[in-house]
Amino acid sequence: MMDNLLTEEQELTSKKVGRAQGMFGLASLEDRGMVMLINLAFTEGEFAGSTLSMLGRNPVQDTVRELPIVGGTGVFRFARGYAIAKS
Repeated sequence: MMDNLLTEEQELTSKKVGRAQGMFGLASLEDRGMVMLINLAFTEGEFAGSTLSMLGRNPVQDTVRELPIVGGTGVFRFARGYAIAKS
């Protein structure tokens, strides 16, 4: 389970814009593949009251990963696409 601060930039001192809420867990016996269900809930700025939903597999051992955007609410209603994660 997670409920993390969502900010404009990577720095923790950056402006707060919402929360990243959801759950994830290891889902593979052969690698570090995780299944993730995350809602980005915006509470500040022009997107306040809207959400984006990600649902899918996150191969955390890869340096760059694509995570599917499967929907949203408010200004993101019917959203489709992907998010890029880098580590």
